[in-house]
Amino acid sequence: MSPIKTSFISLVIIVSMGVAVAGKTHVIDFRWPNLYPEGMAWDPLAQHFIVGSLNHRTIHSVSDAGVVETLISDPTLPENVTVLGLTVDFTKNRLLACLHSVSPLPPFNALVAYDLRTRRRLFLSLLPSDPDSPIASIGRGRDVANDVAVDFKGNAYVTNSVGNFIWKVNEEGEAGGIFSRSPAFSRYPSVMGENEPFNDCGLNGIAYVSKGYLLVVQSNTGKMFKVDEENGKARTVLLNQDLVMPDGIAIRRDGVVLVVSTQKLWFLKSDDSWGEGVVYDKTALEEEGFATSVVVGEEGRAYVLYGHVMEGINGKEREGFKIGEVRSERESGEEHVWIYVLLGLGLAYFLIWRFQMKQLVNNMDKKIN
Repeated sequence: MSPIKTSFISLVIIVSMGVAVAGKTHVIDFRWPNLYPEGMAWDPLAQHFIVGSLNHRTIHSVSDAGVVETLISDPTLPENVTVLGLTVDFTKNRLLACLHSVSPLPPFNALVAYDLRTRRRLFLSLLPSDPDSPIASIGRGRDVANDVAVDFKGNAYVTNSVGNFIWKVNEEGEAGGIFSRSPAFSRYPSVMGENEPFNDCGLNGIAYVSKGYLLVVQSNTGKMFKVDEENGKARTVLLNQDLVMPDGIAIRRDGVVLVVSTQKLWFLKSDDSWGEGVVYDKTALEEEGFATSVVVGEEGRAYVLYGHVMEGINGKEREGFKIGEVRSERESGEEHVWIYVLLGLGLAYFLIWRFQMKQLVNNMDKKIN
């Protein structure tokens, strides 16, 4: 078989595989009674998702086939504690989780760390309240340890959604107090109605960028902030549009930032290290599932968690939940263009091969005659 024909066959196989992959998103249905997970992480070593729970003192792994296993069961945690934001510190192979107790339980906010190999608890760090915060002075609301990010040194950064500040906890679990209480966090008014359920939900999703800063979204204003990892100074990222009730945030290897709400997944990029940013695409989500978290999984794929959290808050019962892959329609369109380019190249290779074969046959006929 000629090299050209071999190349053509290989191209056909590659293109066929590309068409099959591009046309199908990965959906993971999993079941666990009344789990109602709000936070989700991806473990690149174990190749599975990790989810928390609204009602249980447990953390679970979910395989790509929907098999659920109890990863952490810690009965020493306060009763009815809620496991919110999660992140995997893959450099130290440990799991970090935000813990919070809802009213009427006594106030409780903490960061807990577990060794992913032994599943042993490494530390439980209580997160201090800010006596000077507005919620303390007016007696309204309570601190909420919502989401967590970790840098390469093992320092963890935890958002306080109601207090609108960020805690810092070092590798050993020592809480250094309030890391960032930037004026930028209180510069913008809430765009939500005063009686809406999450009107007081401020700083929420947080992600670490290896260049030395954090990106944080604020739910009730739709703003994004860039926070210096050394001094906690924050400034607003100028976006071409505000986000609507942003919740979780994740960053792909190519620098694209993914922000999820209950209704949409936004795709953002920046050319100046997030002084400014652009929402270049957004994908509608299943509103019924109440998406709250987004992660970057295997091969850079974006996955959102449909944890039906509002049902759990309202006291309903449910067993079925879902993790769904979400793609950018714009990026998918660009992928399709490349598929057509490959098909064109394959056709060109095939025509050249046919021409060469025809020339070979003609030459052989001349020699025979």
